[in-house]
Amino acid sequence: MIINTAEELRDAFRQYDALEAQGIDAHPEIQPLARALAEAIEDYELRMELFPLPPKPTTLPAMIELKRQQQHLKQKELAALLEVPPGRLSQILSGKRRVTMDLAKKLYERLHISPEFILKTA
Repeated sequence: MIINTAEELRDAFRQYDALEAQGIDAHPEIQPLARALAEAIEDYELRMELFPLPPKPTTLPAMIELKRQQQHLKQKELAALLEVPPGRLSQILSGKRRVTMDLAKKLYERLHISPEFILKTA
């Protein structure tokens, strides 16, 4: 299934909403159609760049900054959440200071940054 126009997109959303109203999880027989519609919608949105995704952070400071913004925290509030002095957090975000094991644990527990990402980029 390929969506090529905005009208086809609206129709696909209507169909998906109707399936969702029936309860997709409760009716395995409609799941393949729901999945096909969802994939077609996503493909159209990507091709038309309706929702351009920002690039994923590649450094730990960039990921911490992204998480801060997602949670609508000021840098001072983030420092309090992570239990580090604001100056130390500023140094970490600017790349002048490395993350300690204790802070790495807090980044995982409180900001939900994956341990793999922390280990690869710390």
